[in-house]
Amino acid sequence: MSLGRIGQQAKQCLKNRFEYQHLGAFVPSPSHVESVFEDCRKADERHDNGSPLSVIDGQLIAIKDNICTTNQPTTCASETLQAFYSPFSATVVERLKAAGAIIAGKTNLDEFGMGSHSVNSVHGPVKSLGTISASQRSVGGSSGGSALATSTRQCFAALGTDTGGSVRLPAAWTGTVGFKPSYGIVSRWGVVAYANSLDTVGVIARSVETAKQVYDVIKGHDPRDPTTISSLTRSRIRSQLSYRPRNKNLRIGIPREYLLKELHPSIHKHWSLALPFLRRKGHSIHLTSLPTTKAALAAYYVLAPAEASSNLAKYDGVRYGKKAPNDRDKSNVLFSNTRGHNFGAEVRRRVLLGSYTLSSTAIDNYFIRAQKVRRMVQDDFNKVFAMKHPLLQHHQEIPSSILTQEDKERMGVDIIITPTSLNLPPLLSSLQSDNENNDPTKQFQEDVYTVPASLAGLPAISVPVPCKDWQQVGLQVIGQYGDDEMVLDAARELEGVLNDAAGGAA
Repeated sequence: MSLGRIGQQAKQCLKNRFEYQHLGAFVPSPSHVESVFEDCRKADERHDNGSPLSVIDGQLIAIKDNICTTNQPTTCASETLQAFYSPFSATVVERLKAAGAIIAGKTNLDEFGMGSHSVNSVHGPVKSLGTISASQRSVGGSSGGSALATSTRQCFAALGTDTGGSVRLPAAWTGTVGFKPSYGIVSRWGVVAYANSLDTVGVIARSVETAKQVYDVIKGHDPRDPTTISSLTRSRIRSQLSYRPRNKNLRIGIPREYLLKELHPSIHKHWSLALPFLRRKGHSIHLTSLPTTKAALAAYYVLAPAEASSNLAKYDGVRYGKKAPNDRDKSNVLFSNTRGHNFGAEVRRRVLLGSYTLSSTAIDNYFIRAQKVRRMVQDDFNKVFAMKHPLLQHHQEIPSSILTQEDKERMGVDIIITPTSLNLPPLLSSLQSDNENNDPTKQFQEDVYTVPASLAGLPAISVPVPCKDWQQVGLQVIGQYGDDEMVLDAARELEGVLNDAAGGAA
């Protein structure tokens, strides 16, 4: 069968997948090459007839393996779901297929999305493109498989899930773009839950434009998911956005609390170098303050495990999951051994932590206080953004045309730009459980820059800084809730600035 343009693109992606299969980006699954080429043939015909279903018609999109699909297993990289086939596909998968996209396969991840390095997987770790095993570095987590598959051109783009940075951190460490929309903009129906109030389906792509193309397909209200915002609320957000005049020159905030002494010098240098280039484009830079940032990470690691301990209670070998060989312990307690046997170390750690913080003796000191910190984080962002939170009640805004420059200074910024990660990607060997210097709790600090936006439900995107070799750096753009288009536009501007700067340096 002769292949058209789209078929040739798919053929190259599949060739790359075979070449890089040892890196573990995709989970093992039944081959479906023939159906892929058949779908490509149909897409080529639609393009030739001038009637493509969408701009991504015929493109291969990889799906993180905690997002349900009917024709391939959904394992969540866990022993307990090794043989699980979902009877339905997630809403985001259905929307991709309706737009003509072709599912490239399921990508590897940290078990149930719990981790920052994509090493906590029953399928094995996701590995970077090191020439020898000793030089292989972390690709970030938990959506590391989606990020690596995209960066090595095994697919056009990929879906991931972002709970506290699981799309943005892997994007930063693989030189790709990682976009987390505002919470509730994209449906979570069919996504295996880690932390319901934080989980957000995001997009990983090789450019901001591609990320936007995929995002435009998957967004929208879903009546099956009560956490997606309604069509009426979306209309209200659009109305508020239209009231605000769009100025091509942005007011960019730099939070002083993000200038951490632990920040890697190379990342700090790239962050600092990008700002003068943005200023030359006509944008203004303003120092802002997000004081509760210091407590955000601790609050996240109370709230997320607490929700996880509840969500994972059903994997007992009775309702869901594979039953352990000896499923009763010495006290004859059903499913005790199943949960201990089938969950990995990191999942067990977080379930235990979450169960404790929800206990009657600890809930006031931990969970309730963490919820209060979360509200304070949201309030901090609301104070620094010029646009008011569209879901909160406000007094009538003063028209921008009658404001003085001093008034505008007090009103806040349009976006915030920060680093995506605290460090450069570490060596995989340093993350192995048998390494005496490996401390799982130290891995939590990699989320310090990404967690605040997750707690506040804000749109955020990681844009790669062109770097040599393994020194991958990403810069993060954060916007007000519902202002996803502004974030994407600003990211596109930042992407151009970083590419121009790299070209000038060369």
